[in-house]
Amino acid sequence: MSDTSSITAYKLTDHAKFEMARRGITENEVAQVLSAPEQFELVRLGRQIFQSRITNGTPPKTFLLRVVVDVDRQPPKVVTVYCTSKVSKYWRNER
Repeated sequence: MSDTSSITAYKLTDHAKFEMARRGITENEVAQVLSAPEQFELVRLGRQIFQSRITNGTPPKTFLLRVVVDVDRQPPKVVTVYCTSKVSKYWRNER
């Protein structure tokens, strides 16, 4: 497995495309998270979640954009993407 601290080339699965459209998440937002994630975590061997905080809405509210990626493929495959308001549930504070 290669260095997965950032990803610039990737493939979106059909499921990821469907969920992005359904959830109103742009490919540009996904690309930003993958190229410069604030955090990433190993789900299992070969799969990671890349995440960054984003601000949306009126009034502005902070959300966490999470991108699930199979990193054991070339190019890596984006499995699914979602946005959550439960930032504290998934955010790891540095120790």
